[in-house]
Formats: sequence, structure tokens, C-alpha cells
Amino acid sequence: MRQIWISKVGPPEVLVVEEAPDPQPAAGEMRIRVEASGVNFADVMGRLGLYPDLPRLPVVPGYEVAGRVDAVGSGIDASWVGRDVFASTRFGGYADVVCVPQAQVFPRPSDMSAAQGAAIPVNYLTAWQLVVAMGGLKAGETVLIHSAGGGVGIAATQIAKHIGAKVIGTASAGKHEELRSRGVDHLIDYRTEDFEERARQMTGGRGVELILDAVGGASLKKGYRLLAPTGRLGTFGASAAATNKAGGYLGMVSMLANTPWVQFNPLSLMNANKGVFGVNFGHMWGELDRMRLWMDQLMSLWEKGAIRPKIARAFRFDEAAAAHHFIQDRKNIGKALLAP
Repeated sequence: MRQIWISKVGPPEVLVVEEAPDPQPAAGEMRIRVEASGVNFADVMGRLGLYPDLPRLPVVPGYEVAGRVDAVGSGIDASWVGRDVFASTRFGGYADVVCVPQAQVFPRPSDMSAAQGAAIPVNYLTAWQLVVAMGGLKAGETVLIHSAGGGVGIAATQIAKHIGAKVIGTASAGKHEELRSRGVDHLIDYRTEDFEERARQMTGGRGVELILDAVGGASLKKGYRLLAPTGRLGTFGASAAATNKAGGYLGMVSMLANTPWVQFNPLSLMNANKGVFGVNFGHMWGELDRMRLWMDQLMSLWEKGAIRPKIARAFRFDEAAAAHHFIQDRKNIGKALLAP
């Protein structure tokens, strides 16, 4: 098997490909010959030394794969062998062979490619938790989605449009035409426009009912002010901390210094009739039954054609560094993948 390791904290070039013996599935596990692995910003944060949940380096990162089952451990029905699947992985997904507990494996619909399957678990479960499970978005409401061109942004847009909500997205100007074609109603160029001011103009001064923020820091201050009464601010990332491709804590310190800790307290929330919540897919491993229920609901939307991931680009394993540059430079519209 081939694996991509984060050898040490540093720039994308610290990613190295190494070979190892094929793993054998333990009891309750399936072995998957991987055709595509998802790349996520959490992997970038781990490489920068800014992701506290990452195991001790060196480590193989990766939260999601798609491929075909080629072996099963004891307790697993042998009929799984030969089936096309996608799966959530608790690290280790940057590999061409993985062993995964059955509870984290999902059969792939016949019209879903391996690339699409690898783009589903992290982005769409995160979006579902943000928009539906915790965000409670309703038809007629307005959601502001930061990083609308990212994998979560596109997933959240599709879910929100299916609900019947209006979507405002922030993205660089070069992504606007594509995102309009994918259902975003109004777009804000975060590089040249103040999103708080523009979103107020777009909503006639009312503000928005839901904000999805993967940036953190000062963005949260503006977002909280922008919420309409009963509005909810969902935070699910800290890209403002990733200011240096080689790592270091300067960006993290700046982001934390600009976080509105005082506003996010019970009395201020109560008096403002606003809510703030956080989402971290990597902390949901104790909720696999709930995750499977959400995936069932997502697959129902797949059958209706309401959700389809956008694949930005697939990189070979020996191009893993380029994949991380691509993500960190914010060049992607949709999902970046690794293909063995």
C-alpha cells in the first residue's frame, strides 16, 4: 500500500509518500481499495501544527475515502466484498488501502462515482449539521455562507436551496459566475467588500437568520452583529489562523485576539435573541448512529438530484503538496481529491 504522511510541521512539501504492507481488517472492519481520498482544510491545519486532534507526528491524515471492498474481518457479511462504497476515516485516509469499521462505511449508489463518494462524508455531514441539525434553517430564511466556493459551502448551498432558503455567499470575484450557476442568490467579494455592510443592504437592513463561518476571529464579530433576531451563527473552522504555509502560531494568536469572547456569553445572547454554536466533524465519532441517520437523509436528497458535489481537481499521490497549495491558496471551487 501507499500512504501520504505529514512528516513534520511545515509547508506542503513536508508531505511524503511511503509504502507499507497492506493492512488486514480486524473484527468488524472492511478493507477498501481506495480510488479517491478527500482533502480538507483540517488536513492543512494539521500540517501547520494548528489542529489539536491530530495524532502525534508523523501521521497519515485524511477523513474520507471511496473505493471497493476487497476483504472483510470477522463478523462482517462476506457479500460486502466487491461492493463500491464510500467511508469516513478517523485519520489514515491518505492511502490507497484502508481498513474501516463497518459503522463508518456506506454503500455507493450506482450513479455515484468514486470521486463523488470521496467528496461526500466531511463536507455534506458538516453542512447538514450546520444547516439542518443545529442551524434549523427554514424556507424563506436567509443564510450567509462564508467560503461559498469550498466543499462545505457548495454542500450547504445545495441543502439550503432544497429547503427553500435564500443564500448569500462570500467568495473571491473570480468564483462568482460559477457559484451563481450553482444556486447562490447573492455574492460578496470578501477581498474588496465588507460582508456585513453588503449583506445588510441585500436584506433591507434586517440581517440574516443563519451564518456559516469557517474563518473565525474578526469575521465572527461582524457576523454576530449581522444576525437578525432569532439568528444563529455557526462556526466550523478557523482559516484566519492559517496565515503562514510553513506553520507557526502568529495567525492563531491574532485570530483568538479578535474573537468576540465578551459577546458570546449567556446574558448577551439572551438579551439579543441570538445563538452561537460550533461544529467539528472530527468530534462526532461517538455519534455514529446519528451520523448514519444524517447520511440516510443526504442519500435521499441524492436520489432526488438535490445534492451533487463539485470536484475541483484530483491530484495524484505524488502531487499531494500541490493539493495542499491549491486548498490554502483558495483556488478551488468545490472539492480537492487525491487519486492513487
